[in-house]
Amino acid sequence: MWKETNGKLHQTFKFKDFSEAFAFMTRVALIAESQQHHPNWSNEYNKVEINLFTHDAGDKVTEKDHKLAKAIDKILA
Repeated sequence: MWKETNGKLHQTFKFKDFSEAFAFMTRVALIAESQQHHPNWSNEYNKVEINLFTHDAGDKVTEKDHKLAKAIDKILA
């Protein structure tokens, strides 16, 4: 579940292993590129942490972030 904290929309995703985490990141990257809105994220083995915020809006959460978050959720649905 996405949570808005410290001016960011945040969620941590856990997968079976690194390969599944990396495959997820690849799918997110394609969506982010199509939306021209890129996440701030990190990966450690089977864990992917994503923070969404809009630089052009002063690093605040905007509709662009919510749109990308919904698209990311659809990957896992």
